Amino acid sequence: MSVAGARRAAAPALPLRAEAPLVALESLGVRFGDVAALNGIDLAVRRGDFVALVGPNGAGKTTLLHALHGLVAHNGTRRMSVPAARVAMVFQRPFMLRLSAWNNLSVALWLAGLPRAEWSARAHEALDRAGLADLRERPARALSVGQQQRLALARAWAVRPDLLLLDEPTASLDPTARHEVESLLATFAAAGMTLVMSTHDLGQARRLAGRIVHLDRGTIRVDLPSADFFATRTDARADLLSRGELPWDV
Repeated sequence: MSVAGARRAAAPALPLRAEAPLVALESLGVRFGDVAALNGIDLAVRRGDFVALVGPNGAGKTTLLHALHGLVAHNGTRRMSVPAARVAMVFQRPFMLRLSAWNNLSVALWLAGLPRAEWSARAHEALDRAGLADLRERPARALSVGQQQRLALARAWAVRPDLLLLDEPTASLDPTARHEVESLLATFAAAGMTLVMSTHDLGQARRLAGRIVHLDRGTIRVDLPSADFFATRTDARADLLSRGELPWDV
C-alpha cells in the first residue's frame, strides 16, 4: 500500500486531554495481507521521552514508527494529544528536493506557514546547528549521505515538532558521520524535544535513549528505562539481543 493509500486507510486519531501522552497506542495491530506486522501493541510516548526501538530485522520497528505517525491502517486505538502537523519523521533514506540545502529548509518552513522573516532565521539556525552553513547553496542531492541525513534532521528540527520519529538515522553512515548525527540528536533531546528512534546499534541506544522498547515478532517484549534494560535480565530474547546473540529464527 502506498503512503497516500495508508493515510486514507488509517483509522482517525482520537483527541486526548492536554496532559495525556503525546501519542498512545492501545491494543494496536497492523497486518499486511496475511502477515501480522504488529500485534497487541500498548505504548505511550510522553513529552521529553527519548525512546529507542530495538529488535531484529522484521521485528516491527519501522512499522511501529509508521503507526505512531498514522501512516498505516491498523486495528486497536491510536490517540494523540497534539495535532498531526506537530509530528515529524526522518526516514532511513530521507527525500531531498532538487533544490539547494537552503531551499530544502525554506520550502519546509514555508509549507509550515511561517512568515518569511521567521523561516529565514530558523533556516540559518538549523543549518548552523547541523554544521551545514557553508554548504547552504549546494544542491541537496549533491551532498554526501551523512550530510543529507544532517540536512534532513535540520529540516525536521526547524519546524519545531512536538514529536520527532527517526527510522535508523545512522544505518548507512561512516563512524564520523554517525557521531555527527548522534551529537545532533543529543542536542535535540537536551532542548526538550521528544524523540522515538529505531536502531540496530545497541551502543547508540544506550548512549542516547532514556528508554528502550524491545520489539520481537511484532510484539513489545520489554519496555524499560535504558539503564534497567541493560542491567536487568527480564526476558530471555531481550537478554540475547543485548549480548548480540539473538538467533536468526524470526
